[in-house]
Amino acid sequence: MSSRGRGRGGGGYQDRGGSRGGGGGGGYRGGGGGGYRGGGGRGGGGGGDRGGGSFRGGGGGGGDRGGGGSFRGGRGGGPPQVYSGCHSVPGGIPAPDKTVTKTEDALIAPGKSVDLSTLGLQDVLPRRPAYGTKGAEITLWANYVSLTASSKLVLYRYEMSVTPAATGNKLTQVVRLLLEAPELAEYKHGLVSDFRKTILSRQKFSDRTINIAYRSIGQDAPKEDGVQYQVKLHLTNTLATSELIEYLTSTNPSAQYDEKLPLIQALNIFLKHYAKSGDNLVSMGSAESGSSKTFAIGQLSDTWDLGNCLTAIRGFFASVRAATARVLVNINVSQAAFFQEGPLDQFILRLGTQGGLHKLQAFIKGIRIRVTHLPDKLNKRGKPVSRVRTIGWLADKNDGQGLKNPSRVKAFGAGPKDVQFWLKEDSKDTKKQGGKGAKAQGGQYISVYDFFAKQHKIHIQDTRLPVINVGDRANPNYLPLQVCYVLPGQPCNTTLSTAQAQQMIRFAVRKPFDNATSIVTKGLKIAGLSSETNPLLAQFGIDISQDLITVSGRIIASPKVGYGQNRQIPTFGGSWNMLPRDSPSLKFSNAGSMQKWSCVYIEMPNDYPHAQTFTSAGLTEVLRSFHAVLGDTGIAASPPLQPFQRLQLSNNDDPELEALMKRAASSLQLLFVILPATPIPLYNRVKYLGDVKYGIHTVCSVGTKIANPKGQDQYLRNLALKFNLKLGGNNHLVDPTHLGFITENKTMIVGIDVTHPTAGNKQAPSIASMVASIDQKLGQWPGILSIQPKSRQELKGKHSEFPENIIVYRDGVSEGQYQPVLDQELPLLRAACKEIYPAPDQKKGLPRMTVAIVGKRHHTRFYPTTAADADKGGNTKAGTVVDRGVTEARSWDFFLQAHTALQGTARPAHYYVVLDEIFRSRYAKTPGKNIADEFTNLTQSMCYAFGRATKAVSYCAPAYYADVLCERSRCYLSSLFESPPASEATSMVEGAAGGLNTGALQQEVQVHERLKDSMFYI
Repeated sequence: MSSRGRGRGGGGYQDRGGSRGGGGGGGYRGGGGGGYRGGGGRGGGGGGDRGGGSFRGGGGGGGDRGGGGSFRGGRGGGPPQVYSGCHSVPGGIPAPDKTVTKTEDALIAPGKSVDLSTLGLQDVLPRRPAYGTKGAEITLWANYVSLTASSKLVLYRYEMSVTPAATGNKLTQVVRLLLEAPELAEYKHGLVSDFRKTILSRQKFSDRTINIAYRSIGQDAPKEDGVQYQVKLHLTNTLATSELIEYLTSTNPSAQYDEKLPLIQALNIFLKHYAKSGDNLVSMGSAESGSSKTFAIGQLSDTWDLGNCLTAIRGFFASVRAATARVLVNINVSQAAFFQEGPLDQFILRLGTQGGLHKLQAFIKGIRIRVTHLPDKLNKRGKPVSRVRTIGWLADKNDGQGLKNPSRVKAFGAGPKDVQFWLKEDSKDTKKQGGKGAKAQGGQYISVYDFFAKQHKIHIQDTRLPVINVGDRANPNYLPLQVCYVLPGQPCNTTLSTAQAQQMIRFAVRKPFDNATSIVTKGLKIAGLSSETNPLLAQFGIDISQDLITVSGRIIASPKVGYGQNRQIPTFGGSWNMLPRDSPSLKFSNAGSMQKWSCVYIEMPNDYPHAQTFTSAGLTEVLRSFHAVLGDTGIAASPPLQPFQRLQLSNNDDPELEALMKRAASSLQLLFVILPATPIPLYNRVKYLGDVKYGIHTVCSVGTKIANPKGQDQYLRNLALKFNLKLGGNNHLVDPTHLGFITENKTMIVGIDVTHPTAGNKQAPSIASMVASIDQKLGQWPGILSIQPKSRQELKGKHSEFPENIIVYRDGVSEGQYQPVLDQELPLLRAACKEIYPAPDQKKGLPRMTVAIVGKRHHTRFYPTTAADADKGGNTKAGTVVDRGVTEARSWDFFLQAHTALQGTARPAHYYVVLDEIFRSRYAKTPGKNIADEFTNLTQSMCYAFGRATKAVSYCAPAYYADVLCERSRCYLSSLFESPPASEATSMVEGAAGGLNTGALQQEVQVHERLKDSMFYI
């Protein structure tokens, strides 16, 4: 299940046609400080498929989740540039591997397909019923390379246990020393490790225990009082690559190989070992999970300044995957933020302390620094060894309180003149240490400033800067920033600020051609997939192809969409236009009504002195225009109630806001809120007060957006999309001929998502969201939130009877976590149905369920092989489906790119069916029906059902809505997702025994009774 650092939009709080876009599309997720300044999120600029909603066909800004700026590639005439391979191929682009295709066809051939009569209808992790056939066939590049291992290669997996326990960099060094130990000398050239708990060997050896005398990197001898580690090695698996290949090439659908996952994991460990042991390389991710990213540090790296002491570095993700008839390595371009190397005092000066010292401490904690006031040590070979320390904290009044002579710190984050420690008299090693507190009796207190002046002849230039503690709280070791140098290659896991996120997007957004070329020319070498850089490949008998593979794909037809007055509109490139050039503008399919609504304009002159201001006449004119737009789209809206409220707040917690929301909830259906800027705390508070506490729909905008005459009409129409959904209307309907049996109104479609706290907010809870269709029109999707999954959750529908079928699209599940969905979540769904379905229905086996996992955060990408099969940006076209070449025939999964990426490289969604009681039983014996096509076509139609946009979104609407709802829950609990958390938030999280206080938290996400069964979260 995925962890989400939210707040992706950079462009504003306006409730416009996208919750995740920035500049071009707006979104409530934008803004917020980053780094140690808190808040913020990952995305910035343009609209993305959540920032669009454009009445003119989804224009403006970028890609799937943000971006911005102009469309890059393919404009200005001429065909788009497409990747053509790194080697010239006689006759053109290489065809997809025929052996793979033959094996795929054999596995689903008549007589070998799944027998429903023997397996039953409740088929868990069902085998693929067929390969899809609909659509125009195309050949695509995939960002995979083939891996061929010697048939004689056997890997012996040993589990390591280290005593005493070691973690992080220390554990990595322990494993390095282990690999050099004399006890393993004869196996040395056939050993690799994940540097955590696993060693792989080409040769088998007996279980053993090895003692390791710890020494730091570069040291050739351990300290006399150094830590002694004991490492036990225990053989757990014998993994033969020939057995894996035999399984993958078998045409027996029932063939099994229990060691498939351990062997794939072992191959990932093999690849990750290169990055973990190489010079000038940084490895991120876990080989265990199949997620490994490698970044080159130094002259080889591609970098981009993000501002505020962070640099983006372009690296490469690599992961071994099993596929039909072969083993592949998925390789993709990746970006990450790193701390800028350099003097720490300059680092902090660039950063500033406006966000407060506690946030500064959180930002720099864990950074490794080299001390500069002492010369490097020399090992026995005469090689210099840097003195490296890790930043723990800023100096604090509570430091060293257990010492005989505790530290004297004037205040948290004090400077060198205000931090004193006890200096032992006639200490022989005072010049070797920083300001280290002593346990000795004789001596005197001395400030850090005076210590460095006397002992090291260093005059600290800026005494305002805080002193850092590189020891611990009990035994502090103080250093002034001036003698510290930030080492290169250190990833930053802190949430990016809006400005940094926008810069990261600028760096990350690249044409498909550029990414494919980078992978082949740089990525293979940096990730250790080339024998030019990784000698272990030859030593282990592993060969990796040096160009991307090709696969077969299809482009399937897109549905029409329906509007009021029975008007059917064709879609092109995943988009359509609500303002046709040669006919009247379209009205919503089912427009809501709004009799009582009003507007409040919020000013915060203390925090936003330069925000957009309105005169009464100016605001009246804007609202008059908006009222006209509402009528034009079909919404029966009375004029907004006057007088409009102008509310001036002193801060985000000003009680005047709550008083106004309380009054509005007693008399209005909806309150239109105009914010002064994009302050996340104020937006979060508006949504909490409206959704949870008082029960009134709110739609937010930003003054600068709504007042801008350029594009104002389109902007107001985008707002109307949200108004209508909140009022219970349907904006548009998907052509029913593309919805199959859904039109019978006997099926409920459900979207589920679970969001987890990020690494920096571990005190925050996991939050589950669920949305569901209420009828066959698929226009309204009410939702619920829960801190913990419950067995009794109901969603109101308008089906005449209990649904016979329930189709679940489950978002937020990482690869490898599919089985827990079946083991833990499916029983809850069944229990909920059992409680409410009448006995006769249950005897019929109702409801039937199909569950599909929706994957968004994968690294599979496809590139067109010809300009004719590319869109204007050089991407694959909307409607592209791939179910061959990079999948396993025994699994039912496929990749679908329903949308058009407005910039950058398109990312398809991955759908994996883990349970099917509906489609095979319904279509298996229906002539002319291909089961795979039916589910794929329905899923694509779901991408056109997202009511807040006039284009297909990148993954199906049920999962999309559930994701948006999860985001809304983070508004309600924003204090818990801040870093560091507020004390009152922490007390809310902790129960009486210090555990999670789920009862209190559930109340904080419990939507008000008046808004239940509505799309309040849009």
